[in-house]
Amino acid sequence: MTKPVVTRFAPSPTGFLHIGGGRTALFNWLYARKQGGRMLLRIEDTDRERSTDAAIEAILDGLKWLGITWDGETVYQFTRAARHREVAEQLLAAGKAYYCYATPQELEEMRATAKAEGRAMRYDGRWRDRDPLQAPAGVKPVIRLRAPQTGETVIDDQVQGRVVWQNENFDDLVLLRSDGTPTYMLAVVVDDHDMDVTHIIRGDDHLINAARQKHIYDALGWDVPVMAHIPLIHGPDGSKLSKRHGALGVDAYRAMGYLPAALRNYLVRLGWSHGDQEIFSTEEMIAAFDLPAIGRSAARFDFAKLENLNGHYIRSADDKDLLASFEDVLQFVPNGAAVRDKLNDTTRAQLLAAMPGLKERAKTLLELIDGAQFIFADRPIAMEPKAAAVLTPETRQLIGKLRAALETVTPWTGPAIEAAMRSFAEQNGLKLGAVAQPLRVALTGRTTSPGIFDVLAVLGRETCLERLQDQMLAE
Repeated sequence: MTKPVVTRFAPSPTGFLHIGGGRTALFNWLYARKQGGRMLLRIEDTDRERSTDAAIEAILDGLKWLGITWDGETVYQFTRAARHREVAEQLLAAGKAYYCYATPQELEEMRATAKAEGRAMRYDGRWRDRDPLQAPAGVKPVIRLRAPQTGETVIDDQVQGRVVWQNENFDDLVLLRSDGTPTYMLAVVVDDHDMDVTHIIRGDDHLINAARQKHIYDALGWDVPVMAHIPLIHGPDGSKLSKRHGALGVDAYRAMGYLPAALRNYLVRLGWSHGDQEIFSTEEMIAAFDLPAIGRSAARFDFAKLENLNGHYIRSADDKDLLASFEDVLQFVPNGAAVRDKLNDTTRAQLLAAMPGLKERAKTLLELIDGAQFIFADRPIAMEPKAAAVLTPETRQLIGKLRAALETVTPWTGPAIEAAMRSFAEQNGLKLGAVAQPLRVALTGRTTSPGIFDVLAVLGRETCLERLQDQMLAE
């Protein structure tokens, strides 16, 4: 009987959940869901000096925000150290591993020789077949794996294809350090086995680790999981992804106003394709996702494409859902607290009424917040320089006349306001734009905004008349 599919996402909590890690988690999640299996979460916190509780919290929070859920309890690798030691000693007892008493000085000599010869450092196996009774006094041994020295190690990778290494190029890796702590290589293999992981989906920077880990699997007589090593994400110029390209934490994308659904959609298309389709619902992603469709070339991060995609998701969003996203993001953005302090039943209703016009102009939630500033503005309205330039004495005089015309508008709705302003323009021999722009400047302090008649309707009669009076009277 075929084992149920089990994938895992296994980040190291030494920093935030970076965007590449987010994509890896997404691929694991999608594959597990597609196959009717489970995705597990393991925090690889064996580096005690660099692992922090804050980083763990950032990873968990980032995954939850992205909408990536995991099955069962989170596994913390460090808590399993006793089990890792047990397996190392099992290999030792079976003759598949051995005590190595090489001194720090000897290892440094090997390192210096390798450097002088222009090659990577390799342990020379001097204790591989040596009697431990010959051990120098005072040296605590490590436990090393007896790696194969001849033949080939082969991984049939779901993304990279058949990958072959010559065993003569491997040395005997350390399983247990001299202080009794397990190495990453051992811990990963033991944890994946004990967690019944069937598929390992991770970045191709781990590809060489696959060969090393297969040696441990083979020594233990355990089945090797299916491997899929996905190319890393590069910047638009093809270079290694850096902060200027977008190598930021997932939390940073939230703070920049991206919707989780949009970011999921963008990430799934970084290196994976399904025909020409660009827009995927979560259900469509799950139904279509498969490992062989992942390309072997590095994907290139493109902020412009992400923004355009996010704009699509904003325009397509339900207005009430978008209002909820608007409120949620305020705690993460600059000046968000000031907006949050002004949220009440009235301003929420105004936001909801304005949302159809606001979302047509916004590619991010930050742009949405910025576009909605006219709702939260204090009197007198602060003027942007371009807007201030519009307010000539003649314009202020016109604003007074417009205010008088608006006083009699009823009902106070967009269509009724527009009809009144069109009539005013015709009666005074003006184009509608010559009427709309002074209104926009006086009501918003800007030269651009959602449709001005929508702005008037959203703000309400009293607020509009007050703001217009401020500008008609201002010196």
